Amino acid sequence: MTIYYSLTFMLLAAEMVTFCGLVFPLPHNVRKKVFGFLSESPIVAKIAYGLKISFIFVAILFADALQRMFRVTAEAELAKQNGTAHTGGAQAENSFAARKFYSQRNTYLTGFTLFLSLVLTRTFYLILDLIHTQEEYAKLKQATTGGSGAKGGNKEKEIADLKAKVADLTKKDRDFETLKKQAAQQAAEFDRLATKYNEATGANSNKRD
Repeated sequence: MTIYYSLTFMLLAAEMVTFCGLVFPLPHNVRKKVFGFLSESPIVAKIAYGLKISFIFVAILFADALQRMFRVTAEAELAKQNGTAHTGGAQAENSFAARKFYSQRNTYLTGFTLFLSLVLTRTFYLILDLIHTQEEYAKLKQATTGGSGAKGGNKEKEIADLKAKVADLTKKDRDFETLKKQAAQQAAEFDRLATKYNEATGANSNKRD
């Protein structure tokens, strides 16, 4: 395997390890810190930029490997049609099979590397969106719970104020009834005294006559 295909295989292995790390179940706080670091760190951004350039070269290798695989397949079909597939002996057949195997291997290697890079990118942003959605949901739930608690507290305060006002009005009504009774008693007493006074003054007048 040439050096650039060896590097492509190492990149594919790194992508597989990274994918396992992304989908590994972690606590929410830990995952939030990890993905926050990956999305905000300038070092990670530079590494991601370098990987994008490397994926461009992998795409070129994929196109070249795909072209070679098609060419080897076309040569095999042409040899079968012309009946020259077995004229070169076992050594020629082995050479042709090796060429076909290497072309297919390189195509699959570069193709899976490109495909997994797309899967990794999409998975990363999906998990990041999921974390943001969970944060927004937690804030909304907290705000809703706090609002409900505040509304409940306000209602209890209003009920307590109304009870206090009712008690105050009841007390004032009771005091007013007491004053009415006292006023009625005083009026009756005044009428009784006035009657006695009138009777007394009337009797004195009769005596003088």
